[in-house]
Amino acid sequence: ELLIDGAWCLGSEGETLPLLNPATGEEIATIPCASIEDLDRALNATQRAFEEWKQLTAAQRWTLLSKAADLLEARKPEISRVLTQENGKSLQEATGEVQFCVDAIRWYAEEGKRAYGRIIPARNPLVRQSVLKEPVGPALGFAAWNFPAGNVALKIAGALAAGCSIIVKPSNETPGTAVGIVRCFQDAGIPAGVIGLVFGPPGPISEYLIGSPIPKKVSLTGSTPVGKTLQKLAADTLKRCTMEL
Repeated sequence: ELLIDGAWCLGSEGETLPLLNPATGEEIATIPCASIEDLDRALNATQRAFEEWKQLTAAQRWTLLSKAADLLEARKPEISRVLTQENGKSLQEATGEVQFCVDAIRWYAEEGKRAYGRIIPARNPLVRQSVLKEPVGPALGFAAWNFPAGNVALKIAGALAAGCSIIVKPSNETPGTAVGIVRCFQDAGIPAGVIGLVFGPPGPISEYLIGSPIPKKVSLTGSTPVGKTLQKLAADTLKRCTMEL
């Protein structure tokens, strides 16, 4: 299911894609495709939630992210099996990847408490110049299939620790792993709308989301050609980009 404004739902237009086990070719699930209406609801929710989430202190965000990491660790066997079924890597590798996510979420939770500013020496002794770091705004995360847990968890944890909300578009080949991870954040108490999860045709979805003025940051883990395309799209609204290509 899609996660929009804290609610799990199907796509409003009823379009789906098959999810296949790469080892057997068996259809193991169907994936709902987000419509333009669904994407608009997700964008509006992430903007509203950002205004709430950014007001929390780093220590408060640390508490929620740490709880999400604990839940993910407790659900590691279940999520690892899902990862293996849809991605094809061995269960041992999948389990190690999910544990990496647990550790990474805890690391980001700690780093959120160290978003230090700085004091700049002034030319006038009566003036004090200081720099404070603030959340940039709602973010977009696009993730590849090769590390379906790590690619998703890093984007969510990094955004949330910095005080940003995020909409994640994982690979259509590995949606179940992303759902399992996002449920851990949701069950930890992350407010509705802080995390959105959407699936569907990558081109139209990324073009629509990046074209919106609401998100202020784009993060992609994927191929170099896709990265070039997304950076060109982001240029029209001057979104900050982080590309792992």
